[in-house]
Amino acid sequence: MKKIGLIALIVVVPLVGAALTQRPERPTTMHVQPESNGSDKNRREEATLKVHYLEIVTPSVDATCEALEQAHGVAFGKPIAELGNARTAELRGGGRIGVRAPMRATEAPVVRPYVLVDDIDAAVKAAEAAGAQVAMRPLEIPGHGTFAIYVLGGIDHGLWQLGNR
Repeated sequence: MKKIGLIALIVVVPLVGAALTQRPERPTTMHVQPESNGSDKNRREEATLKVHYLEIVTPSVDATCEALEQAHGVAFGKPIAELGNARTAELRGGGRIGVRAPMRATEAPVVRPYVLVDDIDAAVKAAEAAGAQVAMRPLEIPGHGTFAIYVLGGIDHGLWQLGNR
C-alpha cells in the first residue's frame, strides 16, 4: 500500500503543481468559421475547459497534503464532510484541489479532474454518446453544486455544475 502512495505522489505532485501555479484563466476567444461561400457571418465561440475541482483519492491523505504544501506553499484545510472528508486548498485562477481517502475498500487511488459545465445532464449524455460508462449520475452536494463521474478509455472524468440544476 505504501508503494501505491509513493507512486501516486511521484505522479501527482508535478500534475498538481501545474494546476496550483497556472496562470489566470484567459477569456474565451472567438473563432471564425467561414461559410462555404467564404463569408465570415457564422462565428462560433471557441469553448474552453475550466477545472473546478481536482480530486486526489489516496490512502496517504496527510502525506499527500504535506508534500503539496511544501512544494507549492499552499495550505490545506480541515476535512469537509460534503466532499468525502477531503482536505482542500484553493487553486490559482479559481477552483479547488481536494485530497481524500478512499470511501470504500474497492475504491482505488485516482486523480480526477472535475470540469465545470453549464448543463450537467447534457454533458453526461454527450459522454455516454462518446462511449463513456457513467460511474456516478449527477448528484447535488448542497452548497457546492452538482457533480457526476464517468469513465472513458480507462480514465475517470468528473463534471461539475454550479448552482441548481
